[in-house]
Amino acid sequence: MKIAFVGKGGSGKTTLSSLFIRHLAATGSPVVAVDADINQHLGAALGLTDEEAAALPAMGAQLPLIKEYLRGANPRIASAETMIKTTPPGGGSRLLRVREENPVYDACARPLELDGNAIRLMATGPFTESDLGVACYHSKVGAVELCLNHLVDGRDEFVVVDMTAGSDSFASGMFTRFDMTFLVAEPTRKGVSVYRQYKEYARDFGVALCVVGNKVQGQDDVDFLRQEVGDDLLVTVGHSDWVRAMEKGRPPRFELLESANREALTTMFTAADASYKRRDWERYTRQMVHFHLKNAASWGNERTGADLADQVDPDFVLRENPESAQVSASSAPQPA
Repeated sequence: MKIAFVGKGGSGKTTLSSLFIRHLAATGSPVVAVDADINQHLGAALGLTDEEAAALPAMGAQLPLIKEYLRGANPRIASAETMIKTTPPGGGSRLLRVREENPVYDACARPLELDGNAIRLMATGPFTESDLGVACYHSKVGAVELCLNHLVDGRDEFVVVDMTAGSDSFASGMFTRFDMTFLVAEPTRKGVSVYRQYKEYARDFGVALCVVGNKVQGQDDVDFLRQEVGDDLLVTVGHSDWVRAMEKGRPPRFELLESANREALTTMFTAADASYKRRDWERYTRQMVHFHLKNAASWGNERTGADLADQVDPDFVLRENPESAQVSASSAPQPA
């Protein structure tokens, strides 16, 4: 299951994504956690020191390795240099799986123990001084998107992505890569503004969206959120002494998290798990191709000097069972 946490800056999305990751780890579920925000805070929220968080390998710096590995023997991709962040997999491509060992994880992921349970932690990498004037942060987040495009995962496997603040993921279609998107909103007009953007953009793409109200202090806050987001409000979270201790670098054992907040995480898990029955791999592949063609036409063809529409394999559908990923052309989604 692929889970995204989104929201405006300061909404608490990183804190809530870290709590959800800890909740999953406590169940023994295999988890790949990805910090896709260039303001890299997920590692610290999961208990790393500033030095340890800064030492995480940047996925953006490993983009050539990622491209070469995922390209595999796909004959439609002339070279790794012609791959862009939206390049979809096809026949001959290598796919990523949550539980496996592979060169991408070797280069980009680090094991992290959470109360005796290990997860993999990956980070897109921060926007550095050397990037000023010569790079766009989308080029760093592109490594995450390319990996998501080539990822096959099952119901009991989890990839949790702490996304960039705001609605930047709509620029490339990355918002369609997830089984469930948790939008973290404070009970203020600014707090729900990103929700309105997501709701509008996602309406035509079947994106499963649930709102998690954060920093809620009373019934008036709950009523305000319910009025603004309606039935999309899944659960609310209030003050947490456990989180305050974590933010000071002294997290207690996770089992000591307040019962109300544990119940909120259980509700979120139940909602994410329920989204599994709505999985539609053909739609997923069709949307992947749709956004790839848009990006190819708008900038990718010019950037690479190639017609990137040729990378689309019309006979390919990404599926949970990799042996059934290649299907007949008559049943495959068309790149439109």
